[in-house]
Amino acid sequence: MTQMIDLSRRGFRFLALVLAAGPASLAAQEGRPPAAVTVVEVQPETVTLTSTLPGRVAASAEAEVRPQVNGIIIERLFQEGASVSEGDVLFRIDDASYRAAVAQARASVSQAEAERKRASTEADRLIALQQRNVASEQALDEATSARDSAAAALEVARAALRAAEIELERTTIRARLSGEIGLAQTSPGALVTASQAAPLAVIRNIDPVYVDVTQSAADLMRWRRGKDGGTRKIRDDTVRLTLADGSVYDGTGKLTAAEPNVHPQTGVVTLRLEFPNDDKLLLPGMYVQVEVPVEEADDVYLVPQEGVTRDRRGRPVAWTVSDENVIEERALTILQDMGSSWVVSDGLAPGDRVVVAGFQKAAPGAPVTPETQAETEASE
Repeated sequence: MTQMIDLSRRGFRFLALVLAAGPASLAAQEGRPPAAVTVVEVQPETVTLTSTLPGRVAASAEAEVRPQVNGIIIERLFQEGASVSEGDVLFRIDDASYRAAVAQARASVSQAEAERKRASTEADRLIALQQRNVASEQALDEATSARDSAAAALEVARAALRAAEIELERTTIRARLSGEIGLAQTSPGALVTASQAAPLAVIRNIDPVYVDVTQSAADLMRWRRGKDGGTRKIRDDTVRLTLADGSVYDGTGKLTAAEPNVHPQTGVVTLRLEFPNDDKLLLPGMYVQVEVPVEEADDVYLVPQEGVTRDRRGRPVAWTVSDENVIEERALTILQDMGSSWVVSDGLAPGDRVVVAGFQKAAPGAPVTPETQAETEASE
């Protein structure tokens, strides 16, 4: 009985050792060839580190259409949501009273011109009489003063005429900006007043558009030092945009301005970025994410994300295949993600072969048969 118990214990110990050895040891004991894994060879590169910032699209220019005179809207001459050019007629206001005011002002000008002519003639007559000592100095002074007053009254009448003409011109409301016009906020028959609070419509120039984002002052300093030719000069200062649905916008942007002030509580700076918008895909108010270059990183590695896992402590690790085709585990230092890869600054060496597939049949310390991704795709 004791012998049978000892044999059982030995069997359990053997089974525990086999299970602890993992799939690679089992394969070796069963005479199977080393497991096949897919690898990617990495080499040091220089990449541009970026910072992803949230922001919203804003029109590069915006004009609210408001009346400058009182009256009844009699006509709307634009299509809502269409493009308009500066100078296009948008609305017409009933101008009957303004035409009457212009006619009255013209009559006042004519009257003032006649009065000035009469006063001028009278002054010339008295000047001639005074030269012959027939008219008195007082009469001449009064005539000269009347002539000058008539001339001034004529200028006042002409100014009043010009003001009336301006009021008449303002009954035709024109676009002051080229861009996309929104919905009309009034209709024919509505009474409008000069400088009213509610606009009749809004025109926005959305090609190009602005995107305002906030960035930490430290990142902005790193970016400016690199852009101005510092020790880690940024070779690619292109700004890229990700839309709300996760797609990448085709056009690239540029930094046009930065608020010359750091918020004392948050330590951030507001940046203004400009993007082309030929197809009018970007609309004001749209939420986007902006990828802004920060600095250049030298001698880093781009490792596919499927080749990086986490150990029990949550640290990033990768499996590499040595020259003897044995799995080795490497602890990594990751700077950031870049597309479908991680930017790794420490933990790898030039020419390392990083495992990206076949983890389930291998383990650290086990021999494997490495295959490159190109070979794996060709066999499939």
